[in-house]
Amino acid sequence: MVKVLLETADAAMLVERGSDELLSQSGVTVMAPAAPHHADNNNQDSAAKKVKLEQNVGKPSRVIHIRNIPNETTEAEIIQLGLPFGRVTNVLVLKGKNQAFLEMAEEISAVAMVAYFGGCVAQLRGRAVYVQFSNHKELKTDQTHSNASASAQAALQAAQVISNSAGAALVAGAGAALQPANGGTEIQGGPNTVLRVIIEHMLYPIVLDVLYSIFQRYGKVLKIVTFTKNNSFQALIQYPDTVSAQTAKTALDGQNIYNGCCTLRIDYSKMTCLNVKYNNDKSRDYTNPTLPSGDGDAHQLLTSGGVLAPPFLGLGSGLASPYGVSVGGVGLPAFGALTLTPASPALRALAAPPLPLATVLLVSNLNEEMVTPDALFTLFGVYGDVQRVKILYNKKDSALIQMAEPHQAHLALTHMDKLRVFGKAMRVMLSKHQTVQLPKEGQPDAGLTRDYSQSPLHRFKKPGSKNYQNIYPPSATLHLSNIPATVSEEDIKEAFTKRGFTIKAFKFFPKDRKMALVQLPSIDDAVAALIKMHNYQLSESNHLRVSFSKSSI
Repeated sequence: MVKVLLETADAAMLVERGSDELLSQSGVTVMAPAAPHHADNNNQDSAAKKVKLEQNVGKPSRVIHIRNIPNETTEAEIIQLGLPFGRVTNVLVLKGKNQAFLEMAEEISAVAMVAYFGGCVAQLRGRAVYVQFSNHKELKTDQTHSNASASAQAALQAAQVISNSAGAALVAGAGAALQPANGGTEIQGGPNTVLRVIIEHMLYPIVLDVLYSIFQRYGKVLKIVTFTKNNSFQALIQYPDTVSAQTAKTALDGQNIYNGCCTLRIDYSKMTCLNVKYNNDKSRDYTNPTLPSGDGDAHQLLTSGGVLAPPFLGLGSGLASPYGVSVGGVGLPAFGALTLTPASPALRALAAPPLPLATVLLVSNLNEEMVTPDALFTLFGVYGDVQRVKILYNKKDSALIQMAEPHQAHLALTHMDKLRVFGKAMRVMLSKHQTVQLPKEGQPDAGLTRDYSQSPLHRFKKPGSKNYQNIYPPSATLHLSNIPATVSEEDIKEAFTKRGFTIKAFKFFPKDRKMALVQLPSIDDAVAALIKMHNYQLSESNHLRVSFSKSSI
């Protein structure tokens, strides 16, 4: 038994693997067997952790060494990398060292894992990680190491259950295609080669080529079939092996294709193989390019289901080319040049949206007797973070509203153009202005221009905010949240009544009394109530949060 010390490798390039582990990229820690010439470095790194390992230099091993992992990587994520290949018996995550070790029950499982990831890049949280044999044949840790923690033990126990129930062990030689050990049939709840993808909040069209561009990053995509079911756009995507499918699911589930919308919800399909009859805009078999096109219509999808068609359609697409499209002097980054962002609580966009980068809206036909900058801030704030509002001094039924992001401006335009506000049908369109200018000192304004860039009432300023998942069109039913336990149904009804609103129905959420639904007689009433009741003070520390609901009472 030898004690192994961690060392920091300052090499900027990978070097050929000899008796030591491969050096990682600059700044990434590596593990190497203790040797006399390492003594000086070991003395310098007094804070390095010691790990007990059985040495097995230069041979295949049950222990896998994984480098360049994100700092936040959990034991469960490391185990998930190895689970498709066989039973996992131990795991060690070196926090802050960008490394992990995974011990498989059988050496043949480790051989299959290293062989597979030798042909494609493994990813954790969207970051490329490097998989290789460890120089040690067995992973032994003491109570000072991470696998002694409750989370590691729980992850190992869960992996054991999955391995036993799903028969997930895969046997493969180097370069061989991986197949499930159960003979190719899917175990319910287990990984499969076909993913089912549902696109939520699909403000912009998602065509087959966009899906291919995203999912091909995790392995060879064999087939794609797209369809609409229950008013939602869905796709089935087939990989040649379970590892690619599992890697794609882990990295992409919960990601947004475009900022704040087109969210991917991914699970495993019960199907084991897709039967594709046509190669067109709805389906594609990449293994058989000679299939007929059928009756597919590439433009039908782009104009269906209330989805905005890209205004640059016909001018060329950044998605189909390695170069960005430049329209009107504004460059749109090409999809292929983008790097995938981590699947973390902060949902990041996978692609640049095919839309103009306008953030300023021109709003007209307002009720100038009742509208105020604060009212517009509250109403448009349902769909994005309003930065500035300017009611035009010489035309007070019109206003400019600057949103934080282009997609927020498009959301507001989509949901609120022709919406009745204070008795008038409001018109909303994109403005040619890039920003809303604040009045110069001494310039008459009468309080018609307000800067809300530092407002604490922004709904979407927190990255990955759950509010993005609860954006709905205006409706007669409002969703109330942040209700303290001391406030009753009668208290809330009274607050609405005092401000002139009639409540048709009210219901607390059964499992969470911090939230409730309130139904008003009409959408017009609900719009007015949202403007007046959002941020209403319910207690000393609680202010009411109001948004539109998709439900009714």
